[in-house]
Amino acid sequence: MDPLAIYKALANPARLRFLQWLKDPAAHFDEDAYRQQGLGFHIGVCVGDIRTRSGLSQSVVSSYLHTLRDAGLLESERIGKWTYYRRNERTIEAFAAHVRDAL
Repeated sequence: MDPLAIYKALANPARLRFLQWLKDPAAHFDEDAYRQQGLGFHIGVCVGDIRTRSGLSQSVVSSYLHTLRDAGLLESERIGKWTYYRRNERTIEAFAAHVRDAL
């Protein structure tokens, strides 16, 4: 875990919002489309759904998601032509412990 990379990733309001949405995807996204494909939110949320909810361009959303993934806050999985993102709770817990202990 690189605390500085995480602080930088969280400094952007949209990236922070993405993490908040992914904490409880059912409150922010429609799981029915996922179920119809035999998937669920355990796999993550599709980039396209995050883009639609955010109102940002595809390239900006992809860049923000990569930043969060590179900081260790997200995990991604590719299924067919779609990429799904979910929170990396282990890293988030380690970062929370770091903040609690170091600050």
